[in-house]
Amino acid sequence: MRVEVLEPHGFCSGVKAAIDKACHALSFGGRVWCLHEIVHNAMVVEGLRAKGMRFVESLDEVPAGGTILFSAHGVPPCTRAKADARGLTVIDTTCPFVVRAHRQVRTYAEQGTPVVVVGHVEHAEVAGLVGEYLEFGPADGIKVVDAVADVPALPFPDCERIGVVCQTTLAADTLGGILSALRSRYPRLVETSASETCTATRDRQRAVRSFVRAHAQRGKVGVMAVGGAHSSNTARLAETAESDGARAWRISGPDDLASCDFSGIDSMGITSGASTPESVLAAVCGRLRAISVA
Repeated sequence: MRVEVLEPHGFCSGVKAAIDKACHALSFGGRVWCLHEIVHNAMVVEGLRAKGMRFVESLDEVPAGGTILFSAHGVPPCTRAKADARGLTVIDTTCPFVVRAHRQVRTYAEQGTPVVVVGHVEHAEVAGLVGEYLEFGPADGIKVVDAVADVPALPFPDCERIGVVCQTTLAADTLGGILSALRSRYPRLVETSASETCTATRDRQRAVRSFVRAHAQRGKVGVMAVGGAHSSNTARLAETAESDGARAWRISGPDDLASCDFSGIDSMGITSGASTPESVLAAVCGRLRAISVA
């Protein structure tokens, strides 16, 4: 079995910046809290916890006057307001691509333009975008869809001007299908850069697709997507591989390889989510190469 590491891999710029800010804050020896997981990778979270960071699910768990870090996924304005009201020092690590989407949603809300968010309603990034709109626009002015089948049920009139933003970590095929359905129903649909996935998401999915297509004529192709169990962009990498006809596995680390059956695979591509440490990817590669020559 031929094994190839796909480029790009490692932390994306947004994740790296978030972790760097967290480590810098912890280096002063004070107590720092983080609202939710800073990124969706258990190893990263545990590494920061070992350095002293405390992870909470509510600002109420942070002592008044404490220091709170907002994760790369972003938060709604009401969370920022609550932090200010409690006298918390805020360290904001929101990804720049998520910040871009927040600004666009706020613009739509201030204009009175209804918005469709393409994404998973339970994801922290989507919750932040919805909260941004609700701070400045009407409660019935924003809806979340995650499938083409959701588009016909949207309550906005077909002739209305509609804005669209997307979760930055969606699969390109899924997003493309939903955008196509929205364009068909809403001739006045407004698309901006916030209607696209982030660069890291697009580049990794393209690399997976290119690998699968380049090796499909040479035998059975597999793709190993390495990343956290809750990582949306890692899940989309595996789905991208499967949609192009490859067998795909999604694992958190090298120990998960023991339960994988690679029989019949001629070419294996290894990719990783944008919040996966290089050390984890290297460990998986080493283990997989040892298996391939055994």
